[in-house]
Amino acid sequence: MKTKKIVLAALLASLACVATMIIKVPSPLKGYVNLGDCIVLLAGWTLSPVYGFLAAGVGSALADVFSGYIIYAPATFIIKGLMTVIACLLSRKAKKLPFLILSGLIAEVVMVAGYYVFEGFMYGFIPSLMNIPANAVQGIMGLIFGIILIRIFEKSGITK
Repeated sequence: MKTKKIVLAALLASLACVATMIIKVPSPLKGYVNLGDCIVLLAGWTLSPVYGFLAAGVGSALADVFSGYIIYAPATFIIKGLMTVIACLLSRKAKKLPFLILSGLIAEVVMVAGYYVFEGFMYGFIPSLMNIPANAVQGIMGLIFGIILIRIFEKSGITK
């Protein structure tokens, strides 16, 4: 059983990296909007907090490194990792849609706030406000696609 969790974590880390890199829409302060959050949430909903943290954190941070955003990698590792822990803990009791939506929304709020604070220290807190809408759109898209993906994973038996 442990081998299956390690393989799933590695798969989700790889998917997080690819999903983050495949579609990148530049945001105002040198960042970018991507679809990686759907995999980050999926990791939280399918793995334990530790495995999810590592899968989402490593995969998303590697995407930053490979895409030339190395300055963001440490913050991304922490922010995306925390997102999975939140998604995992808040949806642990039931994988029903309301719990998935609530856990995903809270995780995405953490993402928006995390990047606001990180970019605030880099560029100033007033300029950092410019990225909040782009990060919010990324979060909403991540939640929508994440819910679609968790349902596909459940129906295929991957999450059992």
